[in-house]
Amino acid sequence: MGVDCRNWDEDTYRHTILQERESQCRTVFRTAFAPSPNPNPDLIVAASSDGSIASYSISSLALNFGNGRGQNSLVARPQRSLQGHDGPAYDVKFCGNGEDSLLLSCGDDGRIRGWRWKEFSHTEGYSPLQGGHLKPILDLVNPQYKGPWGSLSPIPESNAIAVDDQGRSIFAASGDSCAYCWDVERSEMKMVFKGHSDYLHCIVARNSCNQIITGSEDGTARIWDCRSGKCVQVIDLVSDKKLKEFSPHVSCIALDASESWLACGNGRNLSVWNIPARECISTISAHASVQDMVFDGNQILAVGAESSLSRFDMNGAILSQIQCAPKSAFSISLHPTGVTAVAGYGGLVDVISQFGSHLCTFHC
Repeated sequence: MGVDCRNWDEDTYRHTILQERESQCRTVFRTAFAPSPNPNPDLIVAASSDGSIASYSISSLALNFGNGRGQNSLVARPQRSLQGHDGPAYDVKFCGNGEDSLLLSCGDDGRIRGWRWKEFSHTEGYSPLQGGHLKPILDLVNPQYKGPWGSLSPIPESNAIAVDDQGRSIFAASGDSCAYCWDVERSEMKMVFKGHSDYLHCIVARNSCNQIITGSEDGTARIWDCRSGKCVQVIDLVSDKKLKEFSPHVSCIALDASESWLACGNGRNLSVWNIPARECISTISAHASVQDMVFDGNQILAVGAESSLSRFDMNGAILSQIQCAPKSAFSISLHPTGVTAVAGYGGLVDVISQFGSHLCTFHC
């Protein structure tokens, strides 16, 4: 069959090819279930490698998926979308409750941005919000440091954020080995946490003790007092005899609901710590590098550089494994109902019911 080249548009062809490649290589780094008066999860927000922040309707996607039009995955149309960052968006969180909450994100550009969730979610109809159509009410930038002859360092990226709703504070884990505390109301930096010797990957807030916990490339997880800014405990995964053969890289951390138990992911291993006792009580070996995890009661859900969601008990026994769509998963989010969302490479998000069935799988 011949091709009529008289109307050939080389620029359009190139643009189409680049769009397809970008879509195939897109990664969803984090998802978060949106606050809702409905007890069942409805909206989910995704932060992607193209810098976009977008919300999707789980109920609509599940309906299409159940009708057979999503046997593998659906190409999802976001309900709302905006360009949040110049470069990848690494994390997304909600600060506050209900419609008055803030939608927060951080990214490779070193910024933490926040939008009123009510404004974001209540825009009429489908109209992706690009550029300045919905300006953030919060725009925080990591500090630069002066070098020789007055030169400034690059703005360090923000890799993860944690929220203290009561204190209205945001904590950020950054690429300059520091963690930062920001005041939400004043948009001002309140404190800098210094002590790590390498890049920070993860951060969680231990609000009951007014503390934060950070994980770093230097092989340690550190617990910080938010009143003094001082490190009060170092969990050294390299020097501990039980973990000395493991990779020192701390890729992810998670706290249980009591905030007494801490899980640390490093390489292909996961360790569970009793914080008050300062003791490692179990180590878990995974088939691939652990990239995110969350406590579900007294069990741990973990994902990583493989296409599965693993469930472990506190002693390290594997309870179940569920096949997931992303070949490499970077994020797991848990809804109070037990519904989980696994997101990762290929721009894929897999929403799994509390019973282990796939509600929907979609492509951002």
